Amino acid sequence: MSETVITVQGSYDAFHPAERATVTVAVGFEGADRGQVVTRTTSGTAALVAGIADRHHPEAGPVTWHATDRLRVWSTRPFHDKGEQRPLVHHAQTKTRAKFRDFEDLARWVEAAAGHPGVSVSGIEWALTEQTKRNVVEGVRARAVEEARRKAQVYADALGLGPVRCVALADPGMLGDHSSAQGGITAAAYSRAGQAEEPGGLSFTPEDIAVSATVDARFLA
Repeated sequence: MSETVITVQGSYDAFHPAERATVTVAVGFEGADRGQVVTRTTSGTAALVAGIADRHHPEAGPVTWHATDRLRVWSTRPFHDKGEQRPLVHHAQTKTRAKFRDFEDLARWVEAAAGHPGVSVSGIEWALTEQTKRNVVEGVRARAVEEARRKAQVYADALGLGPVRCVALADPGMLGDHSSAQGGITAAAYSRAGQAEEPGGLSFTPEDIAVSATVDARFLA
């Protein structure tokens, strides 16, 4: 009796608490005096970075990494509501990114930084450490393979066939079926404002990091 070919796709999703938060903060001013705008932006950036540097320590501190982009300076000539051009307006801005491992300290720092003139918080990106990411991805890939085997066996049982035997396993789309699914980390988490722990305070409740894996598999039964 000839064997039956069963081709399936297995997938698995896992969720893991965020371990790192990278906050992006901009410092910028605008005005008619270019030199003053640049000076205020440079001074504001220096004060912001000093507060981060005090927290920075790759192994033990609340901040594990930080970087500041080069100062951007540009000018615009806005139009009056009657269509006439106004005098030049000069702009200056820097962006600083800092990665926090301590989310309570992150909340305190963001609250303090946002109160300074010219400072705006652009966003927070939640992530896993590289070691955790590798471990979680390896785990979900293994579970995706298990799911593919279980699915194939269900099909085989429905047809009254015996145990399945895997003859091919691949990333999505590599078995010639033109699948467009993707494996690995497929969704990032975004910040959600939590309830303040103290009056006037700020806390963050990070969403879990979603990790998923998908595999294509071919079995004989």
